[in-house]
This record gives sequence, structure tokens and C-alpha cells, in this order.
Amino acid sequence: MAAKKNVTLSDVAAVAGVSLSTASKALNGGGRISAETRARIEEAARRLDFRPNALAQSFALGRSRTVAILTDRAESTFARPVIIAAATYLGSHEQAVLLYDARMGRHDIAESIRQLNARRIDGVVVIGDGLSHRTRSVTSEFAVPVSYAFTLSDDPTDTMFVPDNVGIGRLAGEHLVDRGRRRIACITAGSDDIAALLRLDGLREALDAAGLEQAGETLHGTWVEQWGREAAERMLAEGRDIDAVFCGNDHIARGVEDVLTRAGRRVPEDVALVGVDNWEGLIVDQSTAARHLTTIDVGLAGMGEAAAAHVVAGDLAPGQRRQRPTLFVGRSTAS
Repeated sequence: MAAKKNVTLSDVAAVAGVSLSTASKALNGGGRISAETRARIEEAARRLDFRPNALAQSFALGRSRTVAILTDRAESTFARPVIIAAATYLGSHEQAVLLYDARMGRHDIAESIRQLNARRIDGVVVIGDGLSHRTRSVTSEFAVPVSYAFTLSDDPTDTMFVPDNVGIGRLAGEHLVDRGRRRIACITAGSDDIAALLRLDGLREALDAAGLEQAGETLHGTWVEQWGREAAERMLAEGRDIDAVFCGNDHIARGVEDVLTRAGRRVPEDVALVGVDNWEGLIVDQSTAARHLTTIDVGLAGMGEAAAAHVVAGDLAPGQRRQRPTLFVGRSTAS
């Protein structure tokens, strides 16, 4: 049996009754071509099942259809969903992906930038690991669109896709108030940590709106489980009267629950807990596992997808664009 002949652009042009250059411009989205002619060419391409050559198309458009993902946190549990979402979006929009784990050292980042510029990329998505430190801006070192996801650039005019940390704290506070809690405490990371402070601001907004005051001073420490234990022990030693704790992240919440349970305090009957990060969702398939901790998902995948989409579209308004958080209710705040 003879092999099926590949359909060429010349075949499409012949069927549509136009020149080769007109067919090329129509299928590549360029040129001043009437809507009627463009439609006729596109119909011919569909009828012939024409598949354009990606390399030839990139030369015709003067674009490589390749976007780079630049990160120094490729192994991070939190950066990984951002990277996957960005890469998935790019792939679904016919963009090849180059992943560079630059470690953000001066030598490493300079070498990565040199290599990427040599590859004629069409855009760059820089992905970080949270807002605890700012990422050095690389926008001026590329002649293509650059966006930043799950990190803050040190240039405020860059386009950044970040968590809505105030919204996260507000959502936690509103949920606890809706659950009938009135003596709500907060245990979080350091008093100089941007995310911790913004989440605390959001919690206080929710409490103010409900006519409530926070139950005692905020306990500031680190993002780890051990700090949750130490802070909970301190609250118990102080005899603080609480019926809920907003924890800066899920690790802290686990430590708090461990101490409360050992002290005979029931969760959620005596003390309700809300964490942040949806850690269970990151490491466990929640479609088959019952959720224990009520938590707030910061929208890692959404940030990656949005950053990629804006690079592809060239829609790079300066400043921060905040990702809407999502509440996942578990047993730790059950009524």
C-alpha cells in the first residue's frame, strides 16, 4: 500500500485558489487578507487535514514558540505545582517549554540568561518559592515578555502573580466566625515575614467586621511544626481562653493540635483549627482520603497558569496580581 502523501501548504493554496504567500499569511495570522479569503483558506486546510510544520511556522512568524521557565526552587514542594501548571498551560497552547533551574546565584543566573537569549525564546516565566524574600529582577536582560509567579521581584514594575495573603487571613477568620467561634487566637511565623503579617491583617479585618477582638497577642515564630507545639504550650501555660486558632500554615497547625490533644483539649469541640497551604492536598489524593485539617489553598496552580498565560498574550501590566484563595473544610472546624 502506498504511503499517504503529506499535505503541503501548496496543496492548501491550490484548493483555496490563492497564492502560496497568501495561504501562509492567512494560516499564520498575518497579512492584510479579507475575512472571506482567510475563511476559504482555513476551510481548505481543514478539509485537507493540513498540519503546519512547527519549525517553518516559527520562521514565518519570527518566533520560536518556546517559553522558558526559570526557577531556583525546582525541587520545592510548593514551587512544583506552579511549574507544572505553567508548563501545562504552555503545552496546551502549542508552546515548547525550557526549564532552567538556575539556583539564582550570580554566575548561574547569568549563564542561564545567556543560554536562553541564544535560543530565541518568546517569553520567560520566573517561579519562586513564596514571598519570604524578593527575587532579583531579570526583566531588563530579555527582549521578550517576563512574568513572575509565587515570588516578589525586587522591581515593583514587574508583573507578579502572588498569593492574596490578606484574603487568606480574612477567609480563615470569616470561616471561624461562621462556625460560632468568638475567642480566636493566631500562631504564625516571624513578625518580619511578609506573608505572616498580611495573613494576620486579613484575620483582624474579619474579626473587626464581626465586632470581635483577637484572643491575646499573636505568637510569632517560624513556619515549622515544632513552633506550633511550643506556641500551643505557651498558650496553655498562660491559661488563655480560646475556642479557635488560626495557624499561619498547616505545619504549625499540626504542632498545635498535637499539644492540645495531649492536654485533653478536643479538636474541634473545644478548639477549632485552620491552617494554610493545603498540605494534605499537595501530598495526598483528596478524592479518596477524608480531609482532617481545615486549610486554605493559596492557589499555586492558578499563579503558574496565569503567569504563563500573560506571557503568551504579552499582557504584562506592572505590579502584583493576587490569586484568589480557596477554603477546604475538614474535621478540625466541623460544627
